[in-house]
Amino acid sequence: MIIPFVLFAAFYLFAINSMTNTLCIQKEISEEKQPKVFRTINVLIMILLTSSFVRIFYT
Repeated sequence: MIIPFVLFAAFYLFAINSMTNTLCIQKEISEEKQPKVFRTINVLIMILLTSSFVRIFYT
């Protein structure tokens, strides 16, 4: 059950990063600010995925 969740998480993170890249292009976010945007979104998504993992497998 863990392997499908890890595959789902990897796909989900890839999809979110693709959407973040599209957002940066559309809103013309400067090159200096883009790493902060990606880092923030990736950290928030990892928190979401980790809490989902804990809730599914340990509750």
